Amino acid sequence: MGNETPLAVIGGGTMARAIHTGATKAGVVGDRCVVAEPDASRRGGFARAVATAAEALAWVRANEPEPGIGQVLLAVKPQVFAEIAPELRQDITEGGPGRIVISILAGLTSTKLRAGLGEGARIVRVMPNTPAQISRGMSAISVGEGATIDDADFAHELFASVGRTIALPESMMDAFTALAGSGPAYVFYLAEAMLDAAMELGFERDQALTIVRETVAGAGELMRSGADAPRALRAAVTSKGGTTAAAIDVLDQAGVMDDVMRAVHAARHRGSELAGG
Repeated sequence: MGNETPLAVIGGGTMARAIHTGATKAGVVGDRCVVAEPDASRRGGFARAVATAAEALAWVRANEPEPGIGQVLLAVKPQVFAEIAPELRQDITEGGPGRIVISILAGLTSTKLRAGLGEGARIVRVMPNTPAQISRGMSAISVGEGATIDDADFAHELFASVGRTIALPESMMDAFTALAGSGPAYVFYLAEAMLDAAMELGFERDQALTIVRETVAGAGELMRSGADAPRALRAAVTSKGGTTAAAIDVLDQAGVMDDVMRAVHAARHRGSELAGG
């Protein structure tokens, strides 16, 4: 499918910019992409940007090889969806089977999206995470209401350009969000504690920040590079009676592993609440 598919990106924020940059470099969108962003200061840097969703969809209609083949990527804040849905509804649902709409709006189920966009909308939900900004994202893709498995092909191309993708049923999206969507924050939380400890131990802030950044990044690359599970990698660093063992004993006594698991469950529960609210 690739760059034959015109794409209207609705929203010009950080994630939209990351996706646009990655997909352009990978040749997934080519020159067939337009971004709708009302804030003029955020339209800079996009090859083609307009102020409204209506303008973006008009451009797609004028540039699609077949009526309805162009797709829409919703990349606005979830609370903005109700405002822009009427502007999108007529184009998405008029004639034929309706457009494919790719949504990265957390907490909005395909049922809610389709209710706002019309019964003709073919919804593909995607949950990326922030490392997509450096083409190291992890994105879940699910086929929502009105869509087929084939309708998700372009979404997989698009998000593979900024990292890895996995296909999941929509019922698992809240769990994925708790694990991967919120996951970078868990890593940053640990890094934050390491940074504070480093400065207490006498390192200057710049030194401490370099040490923590490289340690966390290196550990991530090591885990990514091989087949060993995190538990095996941790065991390989932890000599009996050594310094790492002393540190892990403190974490175990504090119940940190159980707390992290509870945190992920809490994030998943909150996601379900937001989706149902």
